[in-house]
Parts: sequence; structure tokens; C-alpha cells
Amino acid sequence: MQSSSSLFPVALISAERRGDLSEDVYRLKPGNSPDGTVELAVTRLGLAEVAESRGVPVILLHGSFSNRRFWYSPKGLGLGAYLARQGFDVWIPEMRGHGLSRRNRDYAKNRVADYARYDLPAIAAFVREQSGQIPHWIGHSLGGTTLAAALGGQYLGAPAVASVALFGCQVSRTYWPLKIPPVEWGGRFILKRFAQLSGARLKRGPEDEPIGLALESMRWHGLFGRFGDGERDWWKGLAEVDVPLLAVSAAGDRQDPDWACRKLLEQVGSEHRQYLCLGRRQGFSGDFGHVEMLVSKAAQVEVWPLVERWLKDPLTPVTGAQPEVLAVG
Repeated sequence: MQSSSSLFPVALISAERRGDLSEDVYRLKPGNSPDGTVELAVTRLGLAEVAESRGVPVILLHGSFSNRRFWYSPKGLGLGAYLARQGFDVWIPEMRGHGLSRRNRDYAKNRVADYARYDLPAIAAFVREQSGQIPHWIGHSLGGTTLAAALGGQYLGAPAVASVALFGCQVSRTYWPLKIPPVEWGGRFILKRFAQLSGARLKRGPEDEPIGLALESMRWHGLFGRFGDGERDWWKGLAEVDVPLLAVSAAGDRQDPDWACRKLLEQVGSEHRQYLCLGRRQGFSGDFGHVEMLVSKAAQVEVWPLVERWLKDPLTPVTGAQPEVLAVG
């Protein structure tokens, strides 16, 4: 089968019309990581009637225990579908072993370090090749963390990133028991007995997560841990990042609290930075939660239009009739 890309093997595995939207699903085989079995499914959304005249590309990265359906439901709802209907060229990757992306040989060992170093650059190159434009990136939760790692590790930069929006993303929340070495060692010993964490069993979402992610997170939060891998300190690297950045927290988010999301933003060296907290005190209808900040009827009315505004002009403050926005830098 002829590849859909000149970069690496890519197969168009489905091309469907979903109401007013076109849905093309590609399977990428970048072959750029130590595990040569890695395959990544990437869904492209656009308006069915104007498929040949697509707009600005936007890449949406889902969080943990999730897949493309966080952005685009079978009924054609979600931020991804909304942006496609506003004329954007929407791309939705699914991380290794999630959704339509098959589990790779070393699935249990998958880490953010692998996503950031190998997968995101391959996705960026493919989207640029297909669209002819530099994409904007939006990440939620772990998707945002992966974006931060890719930026701080200098795996992604201005040539591949027009702007970045991080929703519910932080790496500074402290888990004090992990600062006690015997507790961390014991936890790692127990976790290594498993290959994955079940999203359904933990009531966190429809997908499983490889145990490698949990072990990596424990290392970050250990006594001498840092946000990085053995080669690079991603946290320090964020100070060198120079792309427009929007960081969004939710006042009702107990998983990734407001103060920690703000701290991540403040570490980034970009000249153009904006911070937004979705809460009643900031002029929104209520205190949004970790998921509700992007997936809810309230988000559809109050948050999605702000995302659209940001994508159209990341250099201008995201101001609206109600929300209070903190512009930094």
C-alpha cells in the first residue's frame, strides 16, 4: 500500500463523512523510537463540504485514561468538532495503546519521555506536511504535561509550534509520602508487578494507562526528583521556551489545582503568556472541574469560544464580556 506521507509509512485507514464533518483516520509508523512497533492513530476533522480548503491546523492531545472521544464524540460533539465547524483543520492523535493506536511491544514501559521525544515530533512533522502550515497545540491534563515536556526538552519548538494551550496541567503538586525513600521504593516495587492501570476499575476513564507512566511520575515526585528524564531537565528547559502560551485552570479542579497550573505558566520564558482560571470569582457561571473545563454544556458556551479566540490571535489577550483574564509577560 502506498504511504500517505513522504516522511515515514502512513496509511489512511478510514475516510468517512460524519454529518457535516469529514473524518479521516491515519495510522503513522514513525520508526523513530527504540520500539519499532509503535503506531499512532491520528484523526483529521474538517468540514465535509470544504475538505479541499482547510484552515489553520490545531492538534488536540487527550489526557490520561482517555482517547480521541474526549474531543469528538460519536454524535459529533466536543471541542474538536466545534473547532472544525469554525473552519480549523483539526488533528486528534491517540497516544500509544489508546483508542485506535495499537499497543506497542514495550507498552508497559511507555512514558511521557517517549511521547515527548519521539511521538509528538513525528505528529508535528506529519501535520505540517499535510497542511502546509505550523500547527497550534492544545493539551488537557497528561496531554498538556506531555506538551510541556516536549517544549522543555526542546523536542518541539517554534518551527513546529504556532502556539500552545494547556488545560488542567501542572507538575508541582507535592505528594509528601513519596519524599520518604522507603515509601517510594515500596510503591515502585508493588507497581512493577503490573503492566497497566485500569481506567475502568479506577473509575478514571475508558482507557488503561501503562505502568511506566506511574513509575515515571513517582520518580518526578521523589525526594530528589525533577520534571525531566535522565538526559534533560524539562523544568529548566521551559525557561527557554518562546512560543505563545495559554494556561487554563479550573477553580473546582482537585487533581490539578489552580496554584500549580499557574506555577507551570510562570516557569515558561515566553514573552506572550496568558493565564485563565475558570471559576465563579473570575466571572464564569460556576467553578469548573478537571473534565468539565472542556467537556460540559457550560464549557461549550463559555470556554470553547475563548479557545477559538486564542487560536485566531494568540498575541492578543483573551478577553470576553465576563471572564477575568490575567495576562503575563
